[in-house]
Amino acid sequence: MSSPSILETIVAKRREDVAEAKAAVTAGELQRAATAAAPPIDFVARLAESPTAVIAEIKRASPSKGDIAPGMDAGEQALRYAQGGAAGISVLTEPTWFKGTLDDLRAAREAVGALGEARPGLLRKDFLIDEYQLLEARAHGADAVLLIVACLDDETLARLLGCSRELGMEAMVEVNSAEEMERAGAEGARLVGINNRDLRSFEVDLGTTDRLAGGAPAEAMLAALSGINTREDVARFEGVGATAVLVGEALMRAADPAAMIAELRGR
Repeated sequence: MSSPSILETIVAKRREDVAEAKAAVTAGELQRAATAAAPPIDFVARLAESPTAVIAEIKRASPSKGDIAPGMDAGEQALRYAQGGAAGISVLTEPTWFKGTLDDLRAAREAVGALGEARPGLLRKDFLIDEYQLLEARAHGADAVLLIVACLDDETLARLLGCSRELGMEAMVEVNSAEEMERAGAEGARLVGINNRDLRSFEVDLGTTDRLAGGAPAEAMLAALSGINTREDVARFEGVGATAVLVGEALMRAADPAAMIAELRGR
């Protein structure tokens, strides 16, 4: 029997994490917190308002690169991104391999809250496999969530997509193959993210977006994810139809994230 992929290993651990979280805080308690949270904004609409929408990622570590910025202040980083013109902010909340927490999401939301309705949209980026995690996201201030097609069957994908919308959040539906793109389209994804990183091996191939973009649903906004470092990378993906890019490690390592966001946008 072959050993599990990196994605399978992470998802198995997240299932354990969710079971532990449910034992500590009931879904009912989370539902009340989600209801009491400040209302979400339309994440897709916010991206659409920005020519070359940059979704800037808050990311402490990764399985492939190890520690990136383990001691950073998520709220301060979110403000740097917002002031640089990021249309969206992605917050990694997976704790074991990425060293993120839901507290990072809350801190980012509180930090950009001072900007009012013009603030960037907040995306919870994680390995989401249960409605409970969507309640967590909304309770901690998310406007959107990531749903990774590779770790969800069609029934679960449809259920989580519907649940996220019931909570007022749109989902970025992540794909890495033509078959996954077809599945995303079949479920009515409004925002499709093509990940240039194969989560089974964590190898990056920028050609992934080039190959898959033509198969995206006509009505969906298209975002390119992973391996994006320069304005030339952004222009490449704009050329195949992507109107948003998600940039993580390069911005986390940048001495001036705001300046880099402006550069990525061609400003």
